[in-house]
Amino acid sequence: GTVSYMAPEQAAGTRAQVGPTSDVYSLGTILYHMLTGQPPFQADSPVNLVMKVIEQDPPVPRFLNPRADRDLEMICVRSMQKPADLRYVSAAALADDLDAYLRDEPISARSGRLLQVLSRMFRETHHAEVLENWGLLWMWHSLALLVACSLTNVLYWYNIQDRRYYFVLWTVGFGAWASVFWALRRRLGPVTFVERQIAHVWFASMVSIAALFPLEAWLGLPVLKLSPVLGLISCNVFLVKAGILSGAFYVQAFAMLITAGVMALLPDYAHFIFGATSAACFFFPGLKYYRQSIRAGA
Repeated sequence: GTVSYMAPEQAAGTRAQVGPTSDVYSLGTILYHMLTGQPPFQADSPVNLVMKVIEQDPPVPRFLNPRADRDLEMICVRSMQKPADLRYVSAAALADDLDAYLRDEPISARSGRLLQVLSRMFRETHHAEVLENWGLLWMWHSLALLVACSLTNVLYWYNIQDRRYYFVLWTVGFGAWASVFWALRRRLGPVTFVERQIAHVWFASMVSIAALFPLEAWLGLPVLKLSPVLGLISCNVFLVKAGILSGAFYVQAFAMLITAGVMALLPDYAHFIFGATSAACFFFPGLKYYRQSIRAGA
């Protein structure tokens, strides 16, 4: 069929996922064309068109045609959801909603909108499969975090005020671990573009953490006074992961945001708290995707 009217799973070539909801998507694209006068996706090359179908959402109909009926727009948008389970379950269900619209009755697309939005917010993206390469590494990373944070807290308890010890631990130590981590990942196969994006986010977080130590000295603050910022940096890292990989990481982002506040309230245990929370945020997703990779390879 014409790519602009294909369901994402068809355009991606994942034949096992093609089913009745794929037909619903295609019907939705026809309704979209009727409402806007143009197909949902257009591009300057076939490859770019396929990528748009797979990865992007089209402009909402009322953006292109302000006179489009709002209920018809909602029926169209529901039919064209990227996740198949958020569409109408069948063409018959879509027809029922269109009949309800013609009879001026409430449509199901309107009543289920909030649930659909929440479901989509917390679901995995199509990039989440790369996490199968990271599962075991994230479990090891959780151990590295726990060790580094525990050692930092012990040094703090012994009243070590020389910032250089902490700086070396969090820059040289984690820099060495990052090199090992990346080398292990490369041994598992080619590194995808998305993985490189996540690696850049991780590197940015390491630079931000390293900058805290000279910033404390410049401001004349006691050693480790800015430690709660670690929670905020980690929160931002997980927010990016939630947008790129899986909405489930919003949970980790919220946990790290709360952790920052708890660290500020309990400075004597701040790094123990950060280490335990951040380790859990990496370990449990790592375990999930490690098991998933084993099942996929079985």
